[in-house]
Amino acid sequence: MKKYCIALLFLAIALNSRAQEFGLSFSYFLPKNGEFSTPISPFSIRGLGFNITNFLALETGASLYRMSGMNLKDLPFESKKSLVGPNFTILVPVELVIELKGSRVQFDIKGGAFGFYGFDQRINYGNMDRAIRAYEGWQVANSQLKFENKPGFGFHTGAELTVYINDQFGISLEGNYLMGESKFPLKGTYVGGNDGSFEIVDVGDSFDDAKIDFMGLEVSIGLIFNSGGGGQPRGGAKRRRR
Repeated sequence: MKKYCIALLFLAIALNSRAQEFGLSFSYFLPKNGEFSTPISPFSIRGLGFNITNFLALETGASLYRMSGMNLKDLPFESKKSLVGPNFTILVPVELVIELKGSRVQFDIKGGAFGFYGFDQRINYGNMDRAIRAYEGWQVANSQLKFENKPGFGFHTGAELTVYINDQFGISLEGNYLMGESKFPLKGTYVGGNDGSFEIVDVGDSFDDAKIDFMGLEVSIGLIFNSGGGGQPRGGAKRRRR
């Protein structure tokens, strides 16, 4: 495993060395009905790839996010607060990029697919019990649930604006909207009731369709450094590292 990690590291360095540009960015993910999340630096490398033509490129990469909280959908009830998390999530996008280049400005339109997988998953029982109380009309609820964690997939679209201040330095602003999901079936029971009258409910198969709702906005603000001069991205290997 260690050998593979070292090989990937050298591959990333080689790709970026060819491009003679590197960057540093600060990225944030704002999930729908979830909590503000950030990637874990330096475990985020994005924008690796190559130019197909002068105006079209293929890019990929990977980011490891510390997700503060994500929501679940396709349950018998809805919640406006996160029901899963915190956890670690690896995100791998593959996208086509249309590049509109000027002398000092570049505007990229992006779209593609992504895969993700959450590690160290856990249920937010505080929010889960509150959602069950509202659903059942109870004063008190306490749940004991088990989940099956599975990889997820989705689509994304976005845009990036890069402005070059001079031949060696630029600033970028990027936004991507992600629409994905992963199956997260739940089994177990919950107990609750009103005024000292309690009942136990076995969820049976009513929670089998639960899915992690990976929908939200990813925003990045970056600094671009060009060691080769010229003030504008070149063809060939892609340039972005973060």
